[in-house]
Amino acid sequence: MNIVLLIAVGFIVGLFVISMGGGGAAIYLGVLTAVFHLAPDRAAATSLITALPSLVIGSFGYFRQGKINFKLGNQMLVAALPAVIVGSLISPYIPATVYQWIVGVILFLLGVQIFMQRNHGSKRDTTRPSRLKASLYGILSGLMVGVAGLSGGGPILAGLLLMGLDMFAAVGTSSYVLVGMTLVGALLHLSGGRVDWTAGIGLMIGAIGGALLAPFLLNKLSQNAHTQGYLKLFIAVLLMIMGVKTVF
Repeated sequence: MNIVLLIAVGFIVGLFVISMGGGGAAIYLGVLTAVFHLAPDRAAATSLITALPSLVIGSFGYFRQGKINFKLGNQMLVAALPAVIVGSLISPYIPATVYQWIVGVILFLLGVQIFMQRNHGSKRDTTRPSRLKASLYGILSGLMVGVAGLSGGGPILAGLLLMGLDMFAAVGTSSYVLVGMTLVGALLHLSGGRVDWTAGIGLMIGAIGGALLAPFLLNKLSQNAHTQGYLKLFIAVLLMIMGVKTVF
């Protein structure tokens, strides 16, 4: 495999997804299967291992800037981690088509909700009334990690935005939550798949570089209220596209 290409892809993906509050495992999974032709079990294990270091580094950058809401983040983690384990146990029994439709519809509807919230300029309370919602988003995300080896960032980021966090805080909190879920998901998938370190190390090196830059880039972008609106619009459209692509 071309190590330079792997590092370049890792850097671009790391910079993009850490700036958007994701983990990148879904993108790495696609790259590893479609471009480098890895078997699905090896690709799933490799994608999670690849995403983990960049998530840790990105989260630490957001922590230093005070942009992690630990109350909501911990609530999501408490709900998500058991869901990761349950998802990994039931994944052999879920037909791929059924799973794709469920995930696709959910991602699309989350994108629509963010789009509608942005248009109406609504803000939600992020205290006690949102705890149950945080748990539900955490469970959904955890199932995505456990069943398919995805990082689960879509529901987490969408949930945080819908509960009223600004873009910077939502991205920082999402990265924090994904560290815990990706770690558990990586350990579970390692038991059933093999990591392709040739591909994983190259992607990981590039992703770490992107993750170091991402918090500072988002800090600059989010200082302008109009830019935050555009970023939310981008997230909404991206979620809707991901939903459609998951199904078709």
